[in-house]
Amino acid sequence: MNYSIFAPSDSRRYLRWAVAAFFFVQGLSFAAWASRIPDIKNMLHLTEGGLGTVLLALPLGLMASLPISGWMVTHYGSKKMVLIGAVLYAITLTFIGFVTRTEQLVIALFAFGLWGNLTNIAVNTQAVAVEQVYGKSIMASFHGLWSLAGFVSAMIGSLFISVHIPPHIHFIVIALIAFAIIFTAYKHTMPDTEKEAGEDQPMFVKPDRDLLILGLIGFCAMVCEGAMFDWSGVYFQEAVHVPASMTTLGYVAFMGTMTGGRFAGDWLANRLGRRKMLQLSGTLMGTGLAIAVAFPTLITATLGFLLVGFGVSSVVPLVYSATGRSKTMSAGMALAAVSSISFIGFLIGPPLIGIVAQFANLRWSFAIVGVLATLTAYLSTKARLID
Repeated sequence: MNYSIFAPSDSRRYLRWAVAAFFFVQGLSFAAWASRIPDIKNMLHLTEGGLGTVLLALPLGLMASLPISGWMVTHYGSKKMVLIGAVLYAITLTFIGFVTRTEQLVIALFAFGLWGNLTNIAVNTQAVAVEQVYGKSIMASFHGLWSLAGFVSAMIGSLFISVHIPPHIHFIVIALIAFAIIFTAYKHTMPDTEKEAGEDQPMFVKPDRDLLILGLIGFCAMVCEGAMFDWSGVYFQEAVHVPASMTTLGYVAFMGTMTGGRFAGDWLANRLGRRKMLQLSGTLMGTGLAIAVAFPTLITATLGFLLVGFGVSSVVPLVYSATGRSKTMSAGMALAAVSSISFIGFLIGPPLIGIVAQFANLRWSFAIVGVLATLTAYLSTKARLID
């Protein structure tokens, strides 16, 4: 594409910040939900096993939308789909705040997963295109904005919890902020070429070996991410035994280093090499979880979650960036294929923790997650597109 034809508002800088804004909206919305999981668990009187089963609805929504999301982004263009997905994602967040029964929460979380994945595929397709305009690795910085938004949203959640603001008011405030960002940034997002928008591709495409390995790396990382997002507050509450006002500390610690790691990720990957960066990431994830499991005290668990956050930070950006270099599929379809595999980890992780905790305890659950996270280091040696 000839980017010199764009108006001044479509310069590289505007393109980058517009796409980054949609990453920020997604992180802001998701972390708002994650920060209130303990409150909603208590409000609906859910057991650990019950919560684990309910949490299955969100990744099921993600998985259900993966094939159609990739096709929609390829057929209609990522620019249109990122707007539709982001708006519906924020609206669904508000619905979650008003649930009064378990079945209502299941339906709302399923929809939250649907729109979240449509936004995810669309915004990452936009990010791949902007990265190609820049001609260097900038994907981690986009995901860093997602994490920064999560960190900010977690802090907002902690504040709202401390002053006893109910989840539905909290979620309405976040949705209003999201709408303001969405409609400001949309006009500056990456235009779709005629080839990209309207391209005729099958809805279901089997990934090749290279994409399969990238998906498995993403799978291991997302098992770990899912555990941190959905269970960090519960872990600090029931394994570390912190006061109610400190249940979000582990999540804030995780999001803090995840954010910092993503902003440093491009710089580190360019100097260490992408493969070594992934090996380091897997080692840090496993080590951090081992510390949190072996020594479930406030200081050591927080330290462990800090290491996990830094380890997780660069895995998905590096995987998505490599996926965008596939020569066998369009960026939207390749991202959908890799995400399909990766999000199985997001699907399995949270309910697995709840089920294991029901029969053993949360520490055993997190130990299993640590073993899976460590596999990232091994799988990275097999991924050719990482080079």
